[in-house]
Amino acid sequence: MSEHQKLSVIPNEVIASKIYLIRDKKVMLDRDLADLYGVKAIRLREQVKRNSERFPENFMFQLTKNEVDILVSQNAIPSRKHLGGYLPYAFTEHGILMLANVIKSERAIKVSIRIIEIFVKLREMLLAYKDLLRKLEEMERRYTDHDQKIMLIFEYLKELEQARQTELEQNPRKVIKGFRKDKE
Repeated sequence: MSEHQKLSVIPNEVIASKIYLIRDKKVMLDRDLADLYGVKAIRLREQVKRNSERFPENFMFQLTKNEVDILVSQNAIPSRKHLGGYLPYAFTEHGILMLANVIKSERAIKVSIRIIEIFVKLREMLLAYKDLLRKLEEMERRYTDHDQKIMLIFEYLKELEQARQTELEQNPRKVIKGFRKDKE
């Protein structure tokens, strides 16, 4: 099986499941990227340290102990042991592209392209979701306004019925002579 065929075997869902939202950024952890790139996590971190000037904070950051605990508690990662006993690095979309450049392998470049395509699809889905959410909120506002108007109509109807009842009580209807009620 060729390298291209091996890469196409990795389902998009597998890659998407390794994307986390941390510090309001979509990121991937160094260990997951190392697995996808076909390198050891320690080698990936070494390359990052050797090329630290290529990774500003908006490209990559190290997770805090608290952030790791949250990932474990939410079952995003199975355990702290899964991370290899260190605080992992998280790479943003731009950091992933830069990482492919410092790893310098054909596989890393191809996987990075797939990852970026998935980031783009996620962004498109998010935009579609936001449009849908905006439309739902607009409908809710419209129907809430309708509900208020309907309630107002019911209140007016109740007032009219009360006024009619009051008028009937104050001015009883005259009996028309010659009109006969049928016996039931």
